[in-house]
Amino acid sequence: MSRRVVVTGLGAITPIGNDVDSFWAGLKEKKVGIGPITYFDTADYKAKLAAQVKDFNPKDYMDPKAARRMELFSQYGVAASKQALEDAGLDMTKEEPYMIGVSVGSGIGSMQAFERDHKKLLEKGPSRVNPLLVPMMISNMAAGNISIQFGLKGKNINVVTACATGTHSIGEAFRAIQYGEADVMLAGGTEASICPIGVAGFSSLTALSFSQDPLHASRPFDENRDGFVMGEGSGVVVLEALDHALARGAKIYAEVGGYGSTCDAYHITSPAEDGSGAARAMTNAIKDAGLKPEDIDYINAHGTSTHHNDLFETKAIKLALGDHAYGVKINSTKSMIGHLLGAAGGVEFITCVKSIEEGFIHATAGLEKEGEGCDLDYTKGEGVSMEVGCAISNSLGFGGHNGSIVVKKYRP
Repeated sequence: MSRRVVVTGLGAITPIGNDVDSFWAGLKEKKVGIGPITYFDTADYKAKLAAQVKDFNPKDYMDPKAARRMELFSQYGVAASKQALEDAGLDMTKEEPYMIGVSVGSGIGSMQAFERDHKKLLEKGPSRVNPLLVPMMISNMAAGNISIQFGLKGKNINVVTACATGTHSIGEAFRAIQYGEADVMLAGGTEASICPIGVAGFSSLTALSFSQDPLHASRPFDENRDGFVMGEGSGVVVLEALDHALARGAKIYAEVGGYGSTCDAYHITSPAEDGSGAARAMTNAIKDAGLKPEDIDYINAHGTSTHHNDLFETKAIKLALGDHAYGVKINSTKSMIGHLLGAAGGVEFITCVKSIEEGFIHATAGLEKEGEGCDLDYTKGEGVSMEVGCAISNSLGFGGHNGSIVVKKYRP
């Protein structure tokens, strides 16, 4: 029989706060973390805005020498993991390290490392390429560095499913604990891709908003939405077998109820137009949790602010929940922090946990008038205080990847 899995620790580095408390406070206040890109000159770029992390100092979380051997996405991941471990109160001297694993993914790793060393290659030749280029740029290095920093010797994986990475990473960690591969897993996502090639690539794909108004750039489900805003950061949680958490007297935030994963098998960037793939992921997660559609109180939508995503995800919610789709509260955290790509699912899972803990659903910032076909309750205007018993976190990724996780209030 599979084990129950609970959430005992939270950690976040985001564009509106570098810890969970400030991030959550920002969401409640409708604080928008979007502004002009400062990492490089955007004069020749159509996209001028991004949601950058502010005032991050890796030395606050790790040894300076270790930090120098990590790219930014790894630093964010280690920082969020440190917060989550401390929040969970795990004492590694009392734990079996081979039963504590890591499932922290990144959609791309470090494009900045590629950029820097490709320039060196062209200008100075192959002998000048950084010997640490490969171990610094590859996407699994966040998970690897987290394990090294904290002595976690259990299952260590890096799920890469584009913008569904964080959600799939948490879902696969959930499965690992359910079936006894681990007692504890650090799980989530991390990303830092606000760089010339990243912004240029998404701009050429016409996926980014070209708005220069930070308050009206990321506006999921709005009739004037014109693309997503790139964000960065990390969201990492501690998942733990219930028996293990109870034995050590851990604080329990919530329980992971179910996990669903599908593929549209339709198009490399567009979701299936009828929403069938994403709907099946939600249906699978609800069924896995032993629940009915009517049990869902709240959905943290993928909600990217692109025309196709918001319309097709709306269709997916209707397919999965039927008439109850009109009675469920929906929002998009991306309205305030932009799209954290591979880290989005990690941060949005934390949002679901906090919504359950505090009985509050944040507003979808920037939403003024719903777009055609977007006719559900997207928490327009102000946030809502209400009991949240069960929530779903959705993520959809290029390639047709769909992931849904059910989080529910813990009941002994």
